[in-house]
Amino acid sequence: MASTDPEHREEEEVAAGEDEDTGAQVAPIVKLEEVAVTTGEEDEDAILDLKAKLYRFDKDGNQWKERGAGTVKLLKHKESGKVRLVMRQSKTLKICANHLVLPTMSVQEHAGNDKSCVWHAADFADGELKDEFFCIRFASIENCKTFKEMFQEVAESQQKKEESKDASAAAGLLEKLSVEDKKTDESDSKKVSDAAKEKESENEPAKTDDADKKGEEPVSST
Repeated sequence: MASTDPEHREEEEVAAGEDEDTGAQVAPIVKLEEVAVTTGEEDEDAILDLKAKLYRFDKDGNQWKERGAGTVKLLKHKESGKVRLVMRQSKTLKICANHLVLPTMSVQEHAGNDKSCVWHAADFADGELKDEFFCIRFASIENCKTFKEMFQEVAESQQKKEESKDASAAAGLLEKLSVEDKKTDESDSKKVSDAAKEKESENEPAKTDDADKKGEEPVSST
């Protein structure tokens, strides 16, 4: 027997409506397409990955300002071998530092804090190249030491790579000069040889004329 209670009747209708399947396909109102996102780290290998807090020296205010706490990485490019330092904030992933480790760069201990060190760099974190003075602080002395040693090792390896490149370029230049000198010598030798042959050809008719004259001299009578 059907219930006469309006509330019960409404519940029964709702339940029946939920079970009903019309078979109609409803397209989503907003369709989101997948977008490929690259960070630039796909072609790099991480040779250092540590948690730290980064500071930047504000020249105008003459004071240190925190840039964020997160992960600092040294990334080595798989093809070029160049190494860059990248640090992102832990939650927002905002880039705090982004610059190449160059042969001229060096890390110094921060006075009064053995868990921190400082260095200068031409940084690109803000979208434009800026000369920055950074200070990084780690949770332990060991991590700070690891960072400093790896940073210095990378800088020295880049220095050796630059020296090797310069040596190769110099060797290539010397080889090119020696080849050009050799070609010049061969050209000069050829010119001398051609001149000698030309001189010989000029002298041959004279010798022939002298021989003819000798042949035409009258024989003296006895």
